[in-house]
Amino acid sequence: MSHTAHIPSHRKPRQRASKSALRAGVAGGVLSTIAVAGAAGPAQAEPVTQTIEMPTITSGLSTAVAASAQATQQVALDLETQAREDAAAESAAKKAKKAKAEAVRKAEAEKKAEAAAKARAEAEAEERAERASRTAERTTLSAPSSSSSDNSASASASSSAPSSSSNATGSAAAIVAFAKAQVGDAYISGGTGPNAWDCSGLVQAAYRTVGIDLPRVSQSQSTAGTQVSLDNLQPGDILYWGGAGSAYHVAIYVGDGQFVGAQNSSTGTVQRSMDYDRPSGAVRVL
Repeated sequence: MSHTAHIPSHRKPRQRASKSALRAGVAGGVLSTIAVAGAAGPAQAEPVTQTIEMPTITSGLSTAVAASAQATQQVALDLETQAREDAAAESAAKKAKKAKAEAVRKAEAEKKAEAAAKARAEAEAEERAERASRTAERTTLSAPSSSSSDNSASASASSSAPSSSSNATGSAAAIVAFAKAQVGDAYISGGTGPNAWDCSGLVQAAYRTVGIDLPRVSQSQSTAGTQVSLDNLQPGDILYWGGAGSAYHVAIYVGDGQFVGAQNSSTGTVQRSMDYDRPSGAVRVL
């Protein structure tokens, strides 16, 4: 192509003058209208004579605060009530504990009193039973036969009279003196002195003063020496109730038809006539 050839232009063609003028006129009219309306606006506006109340936003908040205060007050009341209940419960527990302790103390006192009364009753019953048993045994042992009742009765009466000698000497006198010195002491089962005895404990202690060691129990003491009849007793002899070797009670003959023995918890250690409770037999150790 020739360098002189026509090259098309990329620029838009110019608008026509008539269209530009038209557009300028329209725009100017619009702006004039706006200006007139703006100038007339303030003159036509009415003055503000009152304020408009805005909607409250605190009504819900007040309700929540009131509910919270009420809840707090209720919690305080509940805590106060609980504290009072706890104090009342503690006071009641203390009173109950004190009442229980008092009841236990009274029960123990009553129990001790009952035990003491029972012990006295048992001792008295034991003494009565011993008397009855000894009486029955003596009756059986001394019962006369049908062919010689008169002679047997006479012999029994003769043998029942103990020696009236009270002139003990030497070891016998020491034993008798010791036994008499214990009259008034208490009776305790298993007692061996110095202020409380049982029957065999007193006999053993009396003989120990002269250097003689006797067995501890009445069954053995009833066979610790030579058997002697009750009409030939000497001070210091051991009296026993029951069979020889199975005796259930012992005492010391002190002369003049009397003995010293630790009888039971009701009477303690006493000096009694043999007629009070006749022994079954006697044994001589000295």
